[in-house]
Amino acid sequence: MSRAFVNEDAGGATPRRGYGLPARDDPRFDEAAAAALLEAARAGETASAEEATGYYWGEPRLHAPVRALLLRARAAGDDRLAQLAERFLR
Repeated sequence: MSRAFVNEDAGGATPRRGYGLPARDDPRFDEAAAAALLEAARAGETASAEEATGYYWGEPRLHAPVRALLLRARAAGDDRLAQLAERFLR
């Protein structure tokens, strides 16, 4: 394989940044995971947030918290976050 297609820095065993998530058994975990996924998408780090949260982009279990974040983003005029939330919900 050509070295042009090898990314030696790709993939690590840990997320690239901390997300400040509560414990998985905390009732606020899903809301925090939804926020982490959206903010990571804004920064171009979706895979890192997926690894940290254990949820993939578009996870149906997170639709309710993402809808709540969408409403808050619209109220705050955060068009980019609203766009990302809408994409998550597709």
